[in-house]
Amino acid sequence: MNRSVLVLLAVLVLGSCNERKESGVKAPTRVRTEVASASVSENGQTYVGIVEEREATAVSFTSMGVVKRVLVNEGQAVRRGQLIAEIDDTQARNLLSGAEAQMAQANDALGRFKMLHDNGSLPEVQWVEIQSKVAQAQSQLEVAKKNLADCRITAPVSGIVGRKAVRAGETALPSQAVVTILDISSVKVKVAIPEAEVSAIHALTPSLIKVDAVGDTFAGGLIEKGVMADPLTHTYDIRISIANADCKLLPGMVASVQLGTSPDSVPTGSPHGGSVQIPVTAVQKHADGSLFVWTVSPDSTAHRTAVNIGETQGNRIAVTSGITDGQRIVTDGYQKLSEGTKVIF
Repeated sequence: MNRSVLVLLAVLVLGSCNERKESGVKAPTRVRTEVASASVSENGQTYVGIVEEREATAVSFTSMGVVKRVLVNEGQAVRRGQLIAEIDDTQARNLLSGAEAQMAQANDALGRFKMLHDNGSLPEVQWVEIQSKVAQAQSQLEVAKKNLADCRITAPVSGIVGRKAVRAGETALPSQAVVTILDISSVKVKVAIPEAEVSAIHALTPSLIKVDAVGDTFAGGLIEKGVMADPLTHTYDIRISIANADCKLLPGMVASVQLGTSPDSVPTGSPHGGSVQIPVTAVQKHADGSLFVWTVSPDSTAHRTAVNIGETQGNRIAVTSGITDGQRIVTDGYQKLSEGTKVIF
């Protein structure tokens, strides 16, 4: 019985080995890759910036109350004058009713005493007192109307709701922001500039700004230069204006900023008007001295791609032709590759 079991196991092992040999399927080679990124330009200084709104307006109630409803959501576009939120107006309505009653009473007294005044039967002092009470009632009525109106807040400007800080059922305090409305019809890119370089920047310094989040490059406008240095980093903040009519640039997006570069000076080696930056170690050399990199095609196969290179910046090098922005390249593990090798990353 034991001998039969051993024979059966040997047959199964040999059969599985033969199946693997017959299949001839080679496992994909694991490599590290990177998506090539186009630099905006090879000239000028490069900095990292953050997109900011043109202006932020905090909208709040002028009195305390329980929020009845908030009619907008974060990211929603609002128009000037649009209703934003309401608080419970029960007390304000009661005060208005009392003020209207006092106004009616004062007007009635004024009408009756006016007849006596016209006939000369009412002392002038008493007539002035009646008029004063009417004025006081009118003032109280206006205050009551204003208090009721203040139970509703409307958008003071048009823009996008950036943050909703108060929800229905919560108690809103005077001057506490309920929502913040952002004007992003144009935006600003905030950049920290080292003190040794800030003197070379002025209001009309040309700039190019690449925002990977939207996959586009923009020409910068006027520059606002701060005069207060950060005490720790010794940098000065500048803000570069950018038109944003389609509102695709949003506050908080990271931007790559080239200062001292105008759109006319940018080469056309990539879809974004600049060379492609890749790690230096990704560039390989043929026996004849020509250069290439391993690229990964959409079907996950590796291919040698001839390239021309430009300047080296740190551990990265500019590729002026052969690679396009967004193309995937192999950065590690290329020693195991041959043309058409299947890869995983």
